[in-house]
Order: sequence, then C-alpha cells, then structure tokens
Amino acid sequence: MSEIPDNKSLLEIAGHCLRQEAEALQALQGRLGESFLKAVEMLRSHNGKIVICGMGKSGHIAQKIAATLSSTGTPTIFLHAGEARHGDLGIYHPGDPTILISKSGSTAEIVHLIPVLKDFNSPIIAIVGNLNSEIARCADAVLDASVAQEADPLGLAPTASTVTALAMGDALASALMAAKGFQGDDFARLHPAGQLGRNLLNRVADVMKTQDEVAWLSAEATLREVVIALTRFPQGACCVVDADSRLLGIITDGDIRRMMEKTDDFHGVRATDIMTADPITVLQGSSLADALKLMEDRPRQIYVLPVLDDDSSRCLGLLRLHDVYQPQWK
Repeated sequence: MSEIPDNKSLLEIAGHCLRQEAEALQALQGRLGESFLKAVEMLRSHNGKIVICGMGKSGHIAQKIAATLSSTGTPTIFLHAGEARHGDLGIYHPGDPTILISKSGSTAEIVHLIPVLKDFNSPIIAIVGNLNSEIARCADAVLDASVAQEADPLGLAPTASTVTALAMGDALASALMAAKGFQGDDFARLHPAGQLGRNLLNRVADVMKTQDEVAWLSAEATLREVVIALTRFPQGACCVVDADSRLLGIITDGDIRRMMEKTDDFHGVRATDIMTADPITVLQGSSLADALKLMEDRPRQIYVLPVLDDDSSRCLGLLRLHDVYQPQWK
C-alpha cells in the first residue's frame, strides 16, 4: 500500500484534476462544427422523443443529459444499454433518434444494439472518445468527446471523459433551445413546482404583503408610532407615504438602531428623520425573477422591497425575500 500524501500534496492532486478537466473542456469547444450542427438539426426536426443510451458512468451521464434535454423542451428518455434487448426497446417509435455515449466507442452492449436501431430507422448520434471506433463508424453524426487523459492520479477513472461528455450534452441542449425558440415562459411551464419556474410564472402581486398587512405611516409619525407599527405589522419594514399613497421612504429595524446610535434625544424624532428615502422599489406586475435580481444582485442583499402600482407611483405593499422563496399552496 502506498504512502498517504500530506495535505499539500492532496491539494495539488485536486488542482491537477481540475486543470485537466478544464483543459479537456477548452479543447472540446474547438471540435464543434458541421457534425454538431447535423446532430442539432436531426433532433430539432424530430417531433417525437429522443432516446439516449449509455453504460456504466456513461449511462449516468446519459441520464443527466436526458433530464436536461427534457427540461428544455426536447422530450428525451434514458435507455439502459444492458436492459435494452430485454424488452426496453419497446419505448421506440420508428424514427426516434438515439444518442449513444461511449468513451471507447466500442462498448459491447451498445455495439450489439446498433443493428436493432437501424431496423427501427433510428438516426444515431454518437458522443464518443474514439472517432475510429465501431460506434462512430455506424453513427449518422459523430461528436468528438475525446480527452488526452483522465484527470485522476492513475489516469484511469472516468473523470475528464465524463465531464466532457456531459458538457457536449449541455451544448446540444443549449443549441436546441435556441433552434426551437425555447423561452423563459416555456421553461417555467415545464418547472411549475420548482423555484425557477415559480419565479418566472408568478408576479410580485401574487405573493406580496398588501394594504391591510403592512404598516403605513406619515412623514410626521413619532418614533413611538414607528415602533408600535413595526411591532404590530412585523413585515421587516413600514412604508412612509403622503396623502396620495405615494412612497416617501421605508423604515426597517436597522434604520431605528442606526438612528439610536446617533442621538440620545428621541422626543423630536419623526419618521422622516429615520426613513430611507427613495428606496429601491418593484412594480406589482414584475416577475419574481426580476424582483430577485433587484434584491440579490447587489453588494448587500435587500430583504424587503416596497411595491408600486404599475401605472402610478402609489405604494401598494411590501415584497419580502421570504415571500419569494416560500411556496404558496393553493
């Protein structure tokens, strides 16, 4: 048994692995060309499902690619190469394209499937690490996923090769999304239960805290009134508005703490002295995805946003970050 390396050596091994995989991906970009475009067109023009097949680690990669393709508008099913000839070929309709994944290009279970696939009139796309292999020779479109070497210390374990095959699948899915005109609304329809789909499908108005759930104050409200309002309506902030419900500012617990650090005389303090004037706001018709960008894509995260009417400057309520991530069961 070899000596166990020290921590420094382990970090070097890990770094070498990542560099090898990054170099393999960089090389992959230069191999995209006519064969890739042919594969995209074969998949784009087919109105049925796609079948993707692999064995071992390539099978695991095939399952992930199938999930990615399906979730981006290209119905795809995984076929286990070892089970295929024991009844699972029943998933095929004539003409269903097949994506075969094999590092060696000579995986026996896949090679034995090819004559059957030809009988099904299945166009074959091969993602292989050997362009001179049997699978490559039989394919209608060949995608070169070869690597100079694996990234593990022995150069044997599927590492760089699986990353490369997976990336090629992602490239296919991305190109197909563009070729089919697949948009955010399409993605949302396929992900209604996930956060991504929820953010695209739902509007701020669907989850915001509205009039009777929010504290409203005038600019002349006293500090006592501000504290009582924040206690009675614990939404993270209260809205300071004028007589026409136009937003003047918001007050958070943090605003009060910062004010108390600056003065010992609280008797003359008014809401206008505490509030954050002209805060970041969001329109009620905005998607949750757009609201999240406003709240999170900044140096310091915002946890609550005043919500304005789409057609005026009236303040309608508050949107909390918690509301965006909290599922609404109806």
